[in-house]
Parts: sequence; structure tokens; C-alpha cells
Amino acid sequence: MPSITKTLRVLADTNRLRILLLLKQEELSVAELQEILSMGQSTISTHLSQLRQAGLVEDRRTGKNSLYHLSASSTGITPLEEILSQAGREIAETDADQAAMSLVLRKRQDRMRAFFDSVAGRLGRDYVPGKSWKGMAEAFLRLLPPLTIADLGSGEGAFALMLAQRARQVIAIDSSARMIDVGRDRARRHGVGNIEFRLGDMEQLPIADAEVDLVFFSQSLHHALHPTRALAEAARILAPGGRVVILDLVKHRFEEAREVYADEWLGFSEAEIETLLAGAGFAHIETAIVDKEPEAPQFQTLMAVGEKPA
Repeated sequence: MPSITKTLRVLADTNRLRILLLLKQEELSVAELQEILSMGQSTISTHLSQLRQAGLVEDRRTGKNSLYHLSASSTGITPLEEILSQAGREIAETDADQAAMSLVLRKRQDRMRAFFDSVAGRLGRDYVPGKSWKGMAEAFLRLLPPLTIADLGSGEGAFALMLAQRARQVIAIDSSARMIDVGRDRARRHGVGNIEFRLGDMEQLPIADAEVDLVFFSQSLHHALHPTRALAEAARILAPGGRVVILDLVKHRFEEAREVYADEWLGFSEAEIETLLAGAGFAHIETAIVDKEPEAPQFQTLMAVGEKPA
């Protein structure tokens, strides 16, 4: 950290405190901060530059933009926490900033939903990175039917239909209303009665505590705004002794995936998935790379399994 006097000089500005209050809760881009705070780009960039020089914020590159957040070194500083807490009570614009940030985040999610709404009904005929039959077969080896299974980010329900062949019940969750409609229609046409499609978000599931025995994320976790929250929800809905299975992309550099497939994250490394699962309280974690596509950009499929302690 720079000197305390320099840090205090940087904090002695209401607008910079407003930025820190927002970044304490959420990663945001310059454009999103502009929308929330109704300030010009150059003003926001200047404030962020000063906050970075003071060691208070860091940025993470995502596609063409950078997302800013509180730095790891600053989040553990008790005086800063106290300053921000007091600032949140004293700054008149705080409530309006929070409401504006909620709107910005809803817009970010709406862009992702719009993509899936646009491809509903034809997703299976289009190429989707990481949708590997081999990867799915690897996951099936770890099923212990009959189970109540949650398929999170179910899309059109193709995976849910396969799971329903052996499961007691499948609860398929997706945030796209059109995907849910397509999935229900498919289940009806195939005469499958043990699938229930529910409209909902992976980070706030419409499923009761301990309602399921198995949770699946099949190429869906990289669409979560906050993977930590999605996994915390998975742990909540699992019965003690239940398991989570993740099939996702191995971390890659194909930046176009953010625009082409509405990806929020460019996959995960095995170490990252293990850390995320452990942080959500899962034990007996296993990971493996189960498939690699032969053509560029040669996406690889990562499988991870974790167990909720009994």
C-alpha cells in the first residue's frame, strides 16, 4: 500500500467514495459506472486511476472492457471498511447509486437472456462449445439413480430429458422463458412426465432447501455472473450427502465467445473449480479434463464432482 497520507487524500472525495461503495459489491466497467453515476468517461477514468495508484482498486480484462473491483490488499483493511460504512450512511446519493447499479446488472443479465431467447428452438442444431457427448457420458458414470436431480441452466432441456430416463424427478431451471417453453414442449412430445421446468436464475433458485440429491451444471456455470453464488445455491438445495457435477469449458482465450455465445467467463481451470467448490462447502472434490475438440479453438471439457457433507 502507498503511504497512509496519500490514501487518505484519495479518500477525501465524495465521488471516489461512491465508486468504492459500488466496487465493494460488484465488478463494474467504466461504461457501467458512467451509467450509474451520470459522470463523463474521463471523470470516471481519472477517479479510477487515482484509486489504482492508491492501491484501492484493481481491474480484470474481459473482452474489450475492464471490470474494476476493490483490490485484495484493501479489502482486509479495517479502517477502510469503517470509512466506507460511514460514507454509505452519510452520502446522499448512496441509495440512488445502489438502485442504478441494480438496473445496470439487470441489463447485463438481459443481454445474456436475449441471446438464448434468440436461439431457442434451434440451439441443438447450432454449434455450442463444450457440448460433448463424451463429457456427458463421463458424468453419467457417476449417477446413482433413482435421484431427484436439478439441471441448472437447462436450456432447451436436452440434458434433462436424458437424465429423466433414470431419475426419480428432474427439476430444470433456466432464466430464458422461451427456453423453458421449448423444453416443456419437448418433454410433452416425448411423453416424459418426471421433468418440471421452472423459470429462475442460477444464483437465486426457485428450489427449496435440501430438495434434490444431485445438481448438474452442464456448460452453464460460465454464464453465471457470480459462480460463487451459483455454487452456494447448489449447496443449499442439495440434501446432505448429495453431489454436484459440473461440465464446463477449460479456461481458454477465445474472447469471441463472450459475444458469440453470451459467455460471462472464459471457462475455468481445474484449480479454480476446486477452489470454488471448496469455498461453497463441498468435500471429496474430483476434477478431470474429459474431452478436447480437434478443431480450433480446441475447446476442452472439464468435469468436476463435489459432495455436500452429511
